[in-house]
Amino acid sequence: MLPVAIDAMGGDHAPSPNLAGAHAAVADGIPVVLVGPADLAGRDGPGGTLDLIEASEVIGMHDDPAAGVRKKKDSTLVRAAEAVRDGKASAMISAGNTGATMAAALLRMGRIKGVKRPAIATPIPVPGSTPTVLLDAGANAEVQADWLVQFAQMGSIFARHRFDIANPRVGLLSIGEESTKGDSLRKETNELLAATPGIDFVGNVEGRDIMTDEIDVCVTDGFTGNVVLKTLEGGMKTVISALLEAFDAPEYKEHADALMPALLPLYTSLSPDTYGGAILLGVDGVCIISHGSSSADAMRNGIGVARDMVEHRITDEITTAIAATRD
Repeated sequence: MLPVAIDAMGGDHAPSPNLAGAHAAVADGIPVVLVGPADLAGRDGPGGTLDLIEASEVIGMHDDPAAGVRKKKDSTLVRAAEAVRDGKASAMISAGNTGATMAAALLRMGRIKGVKRPAIATPIPVPGSTPTVLLDAGANAEVQADWLVQFAQMGSIFARHRFDIANPRVGLLSIGEESTKGDSLRKETNELLAATPGIDFVGNVEGRDIMTDEIDVCVTDGFTGNVVLKTLEGGMKTVISALLEAFDAPEYKEHADALMPALLPLYTSLSPDTYGGAILLGVDGVCIISHGSSSADAMRNGIGVARDMVEHRITDEITTAIAATRD
């Protein structure tokens, strides 16, 4: 397998967690190549010195995505995407500027033939069950009904390989379960999804259904999806912080110690680090987008997801599925 290209300079705390995650991935048997400056420190580890693709520029978290990719041609993001395009890497991963990561992947790796728009697919944790794949989580603020159908196709393929779900159930996010609920976009999409072969469409779902085992894939536009994602992240962070604060109280210490073995697995299942990030579906290659505050564990897990998706040939399967629908 070709190495996974890691944007060494992407993220709020780069490059430390990216390098630590890369070394951990090598220990897991995954080949990696860093993309960063020539004088990048921290390449040496127990598994040896990590390979490097030199890049002299960085697209910052607050830079304009399109302008950054256009003007900073020697940036770590652009060089990582070019490595995939040129067959020097099997996949890319970055915890940097999300918009710039999307733009670099789209402009350098290209779009799968027939895909109207790429979409960001993000795993949403479901305690006691497999995560729900939410897409689009922010790539397309405005969409068309046929784009949402393609999102459902791509999300189903990802859910099948990522979480070993034989026949992923797809729900369309709306304001009611009835097919007549929602705006004109949702109504048109409902009809198209119901008529599209190869998709196990279970109908409209509501926001409360996302973190349940009722569906495996939740399809929506990027504006709504991003709001849902950030709302869930904020809500879970608030609840966890409140619990930890209560556990720190001296009068509850004995009870907290007793509960901790049961709560730690729940905490792990709810942590974004566990899933390693989102995947940009629809581009001609594997591109993992990690959270800006990703830890070393998050990067390690994200690299593992990239490896798995390459081995499952997810890009080829999406290409075949989209071509079949077009034909």
